Amino acid sequence: MFTDTHCHLYDEYYDDINLVINRAFENEVKRFIVDGCDGKSNIEVLKKVKENSMMFGCLGIHPESVLDYSESDIDFIEKHLLDDKIIGIGEIGLDYHYTKEDKKAQQKLFRLQLSLADKYHKPVVIHSRDATQDTINILKEYPNVSGVIHSFSMSLEVAREFIKMGYKLGINGVVTFKNSHLKEILKEIYPEIILETDSPYLTPHPFRGMKNEPKYILNIAEFITKELNITREQLAKITNKNIKEIFKI
Repeated sequence: MFTDTHCHLYDEYYDDINLVINRAFENEVKRFIVDGCDGKSNIEVLKKVKENSMMFGCLGIHPESVLDYSESDIDFIEKHLLDDKIIGIGEIGLDYHYTKEDKKAQQKLFRLQLSLADKYHKPVVIHSRDATQDTINILKEYPNVSGVIHSFSMSLEVAREFIKMGYKLGINGVVTFKNSHLKEILKEIYPEIILETDSPYLTPHPFRGMKNEPKYILNIAEFITKELNITREQLAKITNKNIKEIFKI
């Protein structure tokens, strides 16, 4: 019924990924999109999607890896973009949270991967932290590219800007946090949303402090349905429609 559209099911985070998948299945989460973030994880994503029938993958270099990636990492992404079950480019974007000293390098890497998305007609999974305006400005340079704004937690004004540009908004456990403003704008951004966990990060309330995993999509979904006064079936239907529109699965 549900899909975790953004998770990092890497061996370094989980002792037994098959158990993680089984727990997700027991909680109505039937598909998984695993995102790479550097050369090592992209190789693992490619391996994982071949081993798991309900797992799909995106390949990308995260902005925090901007000083560590090599040309061969980009070549690897391009080489495998048309592989079966590789459905997008991500996780890519801009992150100025810890430092702004590598802004230019991040922007160059971001444009490089957006160019690949444009060339191969692939959707993108966008990470943007403390870099909203630069993210918007650079995405506008690629009007034929669209995808999802991962872990959306910005303002309603920014949400409308991204939606206007053709992007869906990835909603995860942040929406359940007591200090989150997202629940206040849910009615305004619905139905332009998809659900994600960002596992092993951002575990939803009341499980914060525990390692996140795809089974918690159901908790996120239940929180959203209560806020919007809709049924679980209605949410599943609209999010699956949006996933098909973005990722063609």
